[in-house]
Parts: sequence; C-alpha cells; structure tokens
Amino acid sequence: MLNKPLSIAVSGKSGCGNTTTSALLAHRLGVQLVNYTFRNLAVDEGLDFDELRKLAETDDRWDRLVDQRQVAMANAHPSVLASRLAIWVWKEAAFKVYLDAPLEVRAERVHKRENGNLEEKRETTRRRDEADHERYFRLYGIDNDNWSLADLVVDVSARSPEEIVEIILAFVEKQP
Repeated sequence: MLNKPLSIAVSGKSGCGNTTTSALLAHRLGVQLVNYTFRNLAVDEGLDFDELRKLAETDDRWDRLVDQRQVAMANAHPSVLASRLAIWVWKEAAFKVYLDAPLEVRAERVHKRENGNLEEKRETTRRRDEADHERYFRLYGIDNDNWSLADLVVDVSARSPEEIVEIILAFVEKQP
C-alpha cells in the first residue's frame, strides 16, 4: 500500500472513536499502535490505577510523564499514536488527524459502550470535555477546541471506524 515509514497522530474527544480508529489504522498500515494511558503508567510505576489518578489530581508530572512516554514510544517505530493530545504533543508526526463529532453523538457512543443513563452520559461527557480543556491549557497552553494544526479533520458523526480509516488512508496516499 504505502512504501514510506509512517507516523500518524490521531486525536479526538471522548466518544469520537479515537482508540478504535487508531487500532484499525495501525493494523491496516502494519505499524505499531501507541495508546499509552494512565493505566499503563500505573502498571509501569507499580501503582494502583486509582492511586495514580489521585496523585495526578495534584501533581502535573504524571500527565506529563504519560505524554512523554507515549511520544517516545511513537518515535521509536513507525506508529499511529492514539491520544487526546497526540496532534499537539507529537511534533514529529508526519500526519495529524483530528476526529470530530458533536457532544450529542459522542455521548450516545459513550452510552452504547458503557450503558447507563443517556442523559447522565451526556452530562459526564460534557464535564469531561470541560475538565480536559482546562487541564490541557494549564499544562501545555493547548486549546483542544482549536484543531488548526491538524492536516485532516474528519467528522465521525455518521461514519463507522472502517469508513474513517478509509478517509485517512486516502488522504495519506495523496500526500507527497
């Protein structure tokens, strides 16, 4: 398919299908998927996940450590990096893709994935968006509502992960 080493950063807010799309994309390209999270960091550091989350509430170094490790992993091999901040923190990525969908669509997807009450999922997703926005701006000065540095923005509202991957591959194949 493509005869060049690839580095693709994929970002999107909760419920956009970032992890699923990135995993499919990495598989199709035959490259490493990097999806390093707080769960991975907790294991690596010998900490309980909930303990690490509590530490991270008052100590920004844990967020920075996750981001540093995922970028280092992505730089080690041709990769797809799946992270809410990938397009901003992985400076070396050849292609930066942002997956977008309105809150209603994302909340519906989270509801499908996690069950529960749809209205509660909508409110939880909205609050998470606000908390993430504040945290990313405080940590890095990143406005995650501004995707102007993305090479490609895909509205994922009415698309399956497979369709999204096809859009990304078509875009990448057209690039020099």
